[in-house]
Amino acid sequence: MNRVVISGVGVVSPLGNSGPEFFDHLIAGKSGVSRFPDDFAPRLGIRIAARCAFNPEEHFPRNIARKLDPVSQFALVAAEQAVQDARLELAEEEKRRSGVYVGTSVGGIKALFDSHIQLLVENATRLPPLSIPMAMNNAPVSHISARFGLKGACLTYSTACSSSAVAIGEAFRLIQHGYADVMLAGGSEASLEYGLLMAWESLGTLAPEASDPAASCRPFSKDRSGFVLGEGAAMVVLESRDRALRRGARILGEVIGYSTTAEAGHITKPSEAGMAAAMQAALDNAGITADSIGYINAHGTATLVNDVTETRAIKQVFGAKAYAIPVSSTKAMHGHLLGAAGALELIASVLSLQHQILPPTINLAVPDPECDLDYVPGQARKVSGLTTVMSNSFAFGGTNAVLIVRADR
Repeated sequence: MNRVVISGVGVVSPLGNSGPEFFDHLIAGKSGVSRFPDDFAPRLGIRIAARCAFNPEEHFPRNIARKLDPVSQFALVAAEQAVQDARLELAEEEKRRSGVYVGTSVGGIKALFDSHIQLLVENATRLPPLSIPMAMNNAPVSHISARFGLKGACLTYSTACSSSAVAIGEAFRLIQHGYADVMLAGGSEASLEYGLLMAWESLGTLAPEASDPAASCRPFSKDRSGFVLGEGAAMVVLESRDRALRRGARILGEVIGYSTTAEAGHITKPSEAGMAAAMQAALDNAGITADSIGYINAHGTATLVNDVTETRAIKQVFGAKAYAIPVSSTKAMHGHLLGAAGALELIASVLSLQHQILPPTINLAVPDPECDLDYVPGQARKVSGLTTVMSNSFAFGGTNAVLIVRADR
């Protein structure tokens, strides 16, 4: 089987619109959470989110930007960055063995909601002809494929919060088993729309606004109360290690393990057994023991149930060593990007491996006796000898995904 490496990353996020900017802000413990303008969605009770500073007209001609839902805009910009970061050039014949896998939870939701407003509020008799192409979940993957002329496998994964982790994992498998040589993989989400925000608010999983909005999301803290929604995109270039070495590519890390498992239970309540099974399956797939993992980027949503369940699952898999492994949740800083969360958090993990420094779990002020691991509280931590990292993604609907990356050797 082929060894598979990451040779480039691209990021559009509430913490910056490039890999280096994102990681610098992450390590600095900066929060991308802020209040919505007063005139936005006045009926919302929870008025905070992690938004991107993104002007589409800086990236696309105006006539093109108007034909793209934000979910596709984000994805295209992140993909362009990843290709440039990898210094990737493909001959025409290579494009037939190169493809795109993208994860998204809700796809082009703005285009869909705009159509509903025009139809139901403005009494339109005709909707814009591009409403469907803008709203469809596979729009991002289709636009990326067309932009780079990639003619291999191009698929969209929608498994809620694990969507982009699944997309990267399945792309890894495709190259590993020889069905492709190069894949662009990741996720995109642009879900900060009035109707969807109201729906999340009704579900009761969003964090109420603290006196300082940046302190609203508090993973693993006893006073945690939910997550803050975010938006953005994250993409990686995956290629066979042999190919990367032949072209002299910079290798950021080697993907060595992936699992996707089903909870087969409650659609919104995770289980310790389900989380543990996903982590153990990824370790088994990588052919390593739990002792090899030096850092875990947790799913860490800051909900009462998730954080204690994930903590217990880590203890189940890692035993006594669980207390010696740094674990952090970065969602308090960049928000929960839903279908793009797994890809963004994998990039955080890979850059941690590259720079030998771990992002903190911010806002962890009140110790929870049930969450008693080393969560890298408050400040980033320099490390040495970090070789292998794990990134967890656990989703509504019960589709879990875990990725393991090792320093190239």
